[in-house]
Amino acid sequence: MAISSIFLLATFSFIYGNAVLPIEATHHVYRNLQSLTSDSSNQPYRTAYHFQPPKNWINDPNGPMRYKGLYHLFYQYNPKGAVWGNIVWAHSISKDLINWTPLDHAIFPSQPSDINGCWSGSATILPGGKPVILYTGIDPMKNQVQNLAYPKNMSDPLLREWVKSPKNPLMAPTIANKINSSSFRDPTTAWLGKDGYWRVIIGSKRNTRGMAILYKSKDFVNWVQAKHALLSAQGTGMWECPDFYPVLNKRPFSIGIDTSMNGDDVMHVLKVSLDDTKHDHYLVGRYNIANDIFVPYIGFEDNQFVLRYDYGKYYASKTTFDDGKNRRILFGWVNESSSVADDINKGWSGIHAIPRAIWLHNSGKQLVQWPIQEIESLRVNPVNFPTKVLKGGELLQVPGVTAAQADVEISFEVNEFEKAEVLKSWTNPQILCGKKGAAVKGGLGPFGLLVFASKGLEEYTAVFFRIFSYQHKYLVLMCSDQSRSSLHKDNDMTTYGTFVDVDPLHEKLSLRSLIDHSVVESFGTEGRACITSRVYPTLAINDKAQLYAFNNGTANVKITRLSAWSMKKARIN
Repeated sequence: MAISSIFLLATFSFIYGNAVLPIEATHHVYRNLQSLTSDSSNQPYRTAYHFQPPKNWINDPNGPMRYKGLYHLFYQYNPKGAVWGNIVWAHSISKDLINWTPLDHAIFPSQPSDINGCWSGSATILPGGKPVILYTGIDPMKNQVQNLAYPKNMSDPLLREWVKSPKNPLMAPTIANKINSSSFRDPTTAWLGKDGYWRVIIGSKRNTRGMAILYKSKDFVNWVQAKHALLSAQGTGMWECPDFYPVLNKRPFSIGIDTSMNGDDVMHVLKVSLDDTKHDHYLVGRYNIANDIFVPYIGFEDNQFVLRYDYGKYYASKTTFDDGKNRRILFGWVNESSSVADDINKGWSGIHAIPRAIWLHNSGKQLVQWPIQEIESLRVNPVNFPTKVLKGGELLQVPGVTAAQADVEISFEVNEFEKAEVLKSWTNPQILCGKKGAAVKGGLGPFGLLVFASKGLEEYTAVFFRIFSYQHKYLVLMCSDQSRSSLHKDNDMTTYGTFVDVDPLHEKLSLRSLIDHSVVESFGTEGRACITSRVYPTLAINDKAQLYAFNNGTANVKITRLSAWSMKKARIN
């Protein structure tokens, strides 16, 4: 998220698919708190293998790329405190996307075109392997403008120093181009057309119409606004942190391709971070090269079917093409569910999700996400259970695992479909998860995992499935129930949920959860649905946390696989 507002927005009532409440409407500016710090070591909620700096505020991942065998991640960071403000582009590098080494800050206010802030942007690799960064700055007139930076020394694989173009800003709002000067930000990775022109999109809005404004350039310095937006949609509000990239529409689907690729076997994805809902929504469709417009199969006008990367806390995401392993990798920011006072007390705020490989599902209707394979290098002490029938009301503890720092995979087979509850009308899945949480006995479900569970189950976070009968078909609901996640009631304990496009008659229901002290990233049905939760238990911390499989339905379910690993601590910053 590039820009902050001083006041919180009111709850946004327009529901895209599964959004009910914004996870955090926008940032407060706490100017009197920005220099306060606290000891952030030896805390139960600091993560062990998720990306975060040693202290202070972090938000959007920026400009991820691979250069000379190293992965580079830039990110919005406040070097002076645990609240939003004083934002710079911090910089870390990695050989494996798991262990990260910090470098000096790469971009910070120093020119008239960014003197009031250096906000989000993207990296592009130019011909000859030269990386460049486009980012948003705020000029002395408070206009949001787009700037260019490039490495000072191309032979330095660490890319430690960056210089800014003397021609900045390269793109700016004017009366002639009718761009809202306070809503013009977050340039994407650029792509090169067959006509030799580079193209980039900038997020914007006009009144309540969200827009992806398109610019074109021959030399990456002189940019001209296209006649039409790549896409726009009425009633959607500001489109922050847009992302536009190709995906293969043929086997093997999981192969990633360069951002400039196109062709008959290529589909495109447009992702926008909606400022009004604080969720990342995406559309799949075709890129019309001749007219420079994107034509989605399902648009925002079909709002209940617009998909999200993640149905929990996940925002301002960014992808990059990894040419080393031919995959597209997704990075995302996960903000806190704790109060500002708690964040200041612990001395830090915000983490990044585990990088995910992302590709088009073979149905062509949605994306699939899965934690990058490298995360499995942290697995130790595997625990494997034999096939087991989990009876209605049964609870199965998973021993031998460091439950506060674990990776768990479980698969279920369901047979007693006659016991599925009847869903009379389509409803919002997040609301349905809230009404029918883990403690509410059902027919087929709820069944899944209890993570961060205390010994007496006073606290737990439940990640589970529940199956309904709806219009002569079976509808699978996936939930992350945080209603009992903590005895500290000042935390946001929203329950999240989504329907999953899976046929339980012919497919097993699988669930993978990455558990890391205050975060649970869950991947349902092999990555077709993802929910990230931030939780802060007071009892189930460190070695007091326990892990269970559970079934609170009347029907039996069979566990066909249950594997769990303790996770080693990564070396991060």
